[in-house]
Amino acid sequence: MKILVLALVLAACGGDDQTTFTIEQLQDPSTCMSCHPKHFTQWQSSMHAYASNDPVFVALNKRGQRETNNQLGTFCVKCHAPMAVNLGLTDGTNFDPAALPASAKGVTCYFCHNVKEITDTHDNPLVLANDTTMRGGAKNPAKNSAHLALYDETMDSDINDSKMCGACHDIVNGNNVHLERSFQEWQTTFFTKDDPALHNTCGSCHMRSSKDVIADDPDANVTLRPNGFHQHQWQAIDTALIDWPGQDDLKQQIDLDLDGAITIVGVKPLTGVPPGGICVNATPGQVTVRMDTINTGHAWPSGASQDRRAWLEVITYDASGAIIDQKNVTPDGVDPADVKDATFYDRTYKDAAKTTPAHFFWDVAAEDVQLLRPPVTNDPNSALFDHSTTYAFTPSGNIQNIDRVEARVRIRPFPMEMLNLLVQSGDLDPAIPAKVPTLDIPSTNVVWTKATSSPTTRCNPF
Repeated sequence: MKILVLALVLAACGGDDQTTFTIEQLQDPSTCMSCHPKHFTQWQSSMHAYASNDPVFVALNKRGQRETNNQLGTFCVKCHAPMAVNLGLTDGTNFDPAALPASAKGVTCYFCHNVKEITDTHDNPLVLANDTTMRGGAKNPAKNSAHLALYDETMDSDINDSKMCGACHDIVNGNNVHLERSFQEWQTTFFTKDDPALHNTCGSCHMRSSKDVIADDPDANVTLRPNGFHQHQWQAIDTALIDWPGQDDLKQQIDLDLDGAITIVGVKPLTGVPPGGICVNATPGQVTVRMDTINTGHAWPSGASQDRRAWLEVITYDASGAIIDQKNVTPDGVDPADVKDATFYDRTYKDAAKTTPAHFFWDVAAEDVQLLRPPVTNDPNSALFDHSTTYAFTPSGNIQNIDRVEARVRIRPFPMEMLNLLVQSGDLDPAIPAKVPTLDIPSTNVVWTKATSSPTTRCNPF
């Protein structure tokens, strides 16, 4: 049997028109591996492949179904296991990833590459053709015998409007609260402009391209293409919390994306010398830290920003190296203190009056957005040009004793409070919370010293 399957796979990469894969075969990601091994290996390590196995997702869906008397339905699984819904294998109410075939686990190759229509802007409005034609962003795709191939501009990173990514990465819950807004946020930035020097799609950042072939098919007319290969890891900040292939490589890609996503830096110089990112001001006796997203194509953090926990840590020292004061220093396993202008995530509530905090997305009836804003204009004369956030605090003791200030921004994918509630209800393995990583943003590791600061502004150099 294995020999027969191998023979079919090898034949499908060749030129025999009689070996076209069936729909059922194309729905299995391992079929794609035969001609697209690099794509498959990267996808296999991605959060798309992991989506239906994620223990936090499974726990949230289980608790959500119970607390809503199954009214949650397919709300979660239609994004985390869309093929399972498409194939009629689950209604979401008793979801078990172990019961699914490979063709229905996670966000598969077939699910993205068989989309024929996008009917809305959120909550997965993608309609599949359910045929043997695979769509992609490459113009004039090479004829092959594995499947039919069709160019689709909605998947062309050079010109698309990101609607396909936005379809699943913008989420509106049952209370009509726009919980996840990556696509909506991107639409407010200058990256949506037609100017090719500015235009960046979701894929431009999260599917970096390189010159390569699209398929490893020696018998088809496959040639090297500029930007022919696109990364299929879609790195952001999430990694697997269970044993999962390729996580070391995924972490490297995440580090590349995070470094430079935000910075601690002074206002862009327009006239004269601007203040730096950290200033120690004797009058009015404050330390200030200015954070800027620079060229991030959405607010930061984005996506499930009600679950993200990002924060600024600041430590001040005297000349002997002793700590004078520290703000928001957060140990592992503990959520950051809710400090205004120093913590970045959406505050969610069960009521419109915003009196009762909500820990789970199905309960959210209102929210306060407290994120770092993205750039919306390159016009320095516009009031919107400066989109930074500045945190100011009054340190303990005499501000003149501060000799050194260290600052950095850190982030976690999930709040520990929510994970602990899932553990307490028996929906999540107690070992999972300790596996949630704390990520540092290298470009925010900034040090101010009295010796190197400007004697007039008391700020570090730009």
